[in-house]
Amino acid sequence: MAHRLTQPLVRENGALRPATWDEALDRAAGGFRAQVDRHGPSAFGMFSCSKTTNELNYAAQKFARVVIGSNNIDSCNRT
Repeated sequence: MAHRLTQPLVRENGALRPATWDEALDRAAGGFRAQVDRHGPSAFGMFSCSKTTNELNYAAQKFARVVIGSNNIDSCNRT
């Protein structure tokens, strides 16, 4: 039987521990914001998948451009 994660994990003092979704998402957003604040929005890049819907790819590019301020977004839609 395969083991699956049923809740997010966050790293604390070098070890992973269970966390709430709110805590995990706050940490991810904080990490994005810290890097953008430190290195500018061009330090952020996003790659989206051609196997998802156009609507999700549109949402991904809007997130990168509007929320982060980066035009560094690409996908494999050309293939």
